[in-house]
Amino acid sequence: MTVQGPEITTPAPVPAGPAGPAAEITPAADPDARARRGRTSRRTRRGRMDGKIPWRTALRKDWQLYSLVVLPLIFFAVFRYTPMLGNVIAFRKFRAGGNIFGEEWVGFRYVEMFLSDPTFWMVFRNTLVIGALTLLFCFPLPIVLALLLNELRSRVFKRFVQSVSYLPHFLSIVIIAGMLFQLLSLEGTVNQVVTALGGDAVPFLQRPEWFRAVYVSSEVWQTVGWGTILYLAALTTVDESLYEAARIDGANRWKQTWHITLPGIRPTMVTLLILNIGTFMAVGFEKVLLLYNPLTYPTADVISTYLYRVGLVSNNFSYAAAIGLFESIIGLTLILSANAISKRAVGASLW
Repeated sequence: MTVQGPEITTPAPVPAGPAGPAAEITPAADPDARARRGRTSRRTRRGRMDGKIPWRTALRKDWQLYSLVVLPLIFFAVFRYTPMLGNVIAFRKFRAGGNIFGEEWVGFRYVEMFLSDPTFWMVFRNTLVIGALTLLFCFPLPIVLALLLNELRSRVFKRFVQSVSYLPHFLSIVIIAGMLFQLLSLEGTVNQVVTALGGDAVPFLQRPEWFRAVYVSSEVWQTVGWGTILYLAALTTVDESLYEAARIDGANRWKQTWHITLPGIRPTMVTLLILNIGTFMAVGFEKVLLLYNPLTYPTADVISTYLYRVGLVSNNFSYAAAIGLFESIIGLTLILSANAISKRAVGASLW
């Protein structure tokens, strides 16, 4: 059997015509074409060496799977990104029944209005305080509860605690608010206990100083149990051989938790922390709206409820859009900063 090798041809010499030799240069002799082919071949070889598949090849191969992403992408394009165009009314005067993008360009007029509005700074301060308290209590407590559940040896008791702690998450905000009204009213369960112990009934929902405690406590009760799911799943990925090695070295349970368990779930912790920081300014609108009243405005009124009153109740949509855009910019800055700090400090980030 004979093997025929590739036929090697020698390019014919280029005759010098009237326009010069450059006018007759073939693609094989063009230095730019050779450079482009070289870059393409190097990228292909590098991709093969890295084990990466070109996106066109992957799309052609698994188009059935990629087609499943089409509907979610359409949903986000229609209901998430297209409405962002409406932010332009923060710089235009909007009249009901007129152009949806405003009638007249007013520049930063509405921005200057809310920057000089004392009510805005009050709701801004309330948003920061309630958001910080919620993050302070609602972020670490699921980690603590997951670590405690992970130490339980009774499977039945562990499942019972998990079920009891998960249930509040499935309750509607309206039901949560109704339960709080029943518990904290002047004739509610809490005040009945207080009066039975010789104290005076306290109008918890009418006093501004009690609103933040009521809100944060209800958030902890409703979200901590559900938040343990991801941490319990992350705990199952920690290598058991590390615990055996630590026990051989004489490490107690606290040292095992500090040096093995917590570093093992650190990527999950960082991811959830970044997500929580991203929603720092979006304090629960529904719960605040249902629980607050004019008596508790000094500590309960937040940006989202102020936007509701200004935009929908007073029909000042441009002013509300300017405040909402300001809130969104702060939230975006917070999540970008948290992601960058996390990437630099612990090497884990969302992107």
